[in-house]
Amino acid sequence: AQAWGTIGHRVIAEIAERNLTKKAKRNIYKVTENQKLAYFANWPDFVKSDSRFKDNDSWHYINLEANLSEEECREALENSSEKNLYKRVLILIDELEKGNLSDEKEREYLYYLIHMIGDAHQPMHMGRPQDLGGNKISVKWFGQPTNIHAVWDSKLVDFEKYSYTEYAEVLDVLTKKEKKSVQQGELKHWLFDSHILANEIYADAASREDLRYEYHYKYKKMVED
Repeated sequence: AQAWGTIGHRVIAEIAERNLTKKAKRNIYKVTENQKLAYFANWPDFVKSDSRFKDNDSWHYINLEANLSEEECREALENSSEKNLYKRVLILIDELEKGNLSDEKEREYLYYLIHMIGDAHQPMHMGRPQDLGGNKISVKWFGQPTNIHAVWDSKLVDFEKYSYTEYAEVLDVLTKKEKKSVQQGELKHWLFDSHILANEIYADAASREDLRYEYHYKYKKMVED
């Protein structure tokens, strides 16, 4: 599963880059050799075809049981293995902060981090284990067979017909106060937010099969938030 698809991941990376401090941007550009973050936003999905990275597939998600309380969700996150989105993001941040990585590993870890923070905000990457985060829940998108995970990966984003820079321009309009509010909390809090949204998406998917204009209208704000 490729959370948000190529466009969505690039939108997230572009917005992140626009909001970096000067110091952070300077340090990141040293690693990326002045290339934009969006250029590497989908690298962790692309390298899934490389056997050297096969063991990293589970880094992109963490599936939990439905309708957990915030305390239950945090407990499940803390008790999970190190090969999932939550634990691996924390490990990558820790390793990058230590600063004793080879140039190759530093690039690799940064590319994963750019991508995985995007994954954390695709609600179906906090889906349920029995249906593989919604991959096994069949629906139709304007009459065409697909699954609810794929709808959230790319169908809703691609429906807008923006390039990634256009969509980033449209979305990056929050005031400083609003941005400060969005930035509050830690990864575990953001993942619980995604868990809550996933519960709603599951409940809605169970009530219909063919998703069309009304579905896009209903969830447009959730996607953009």
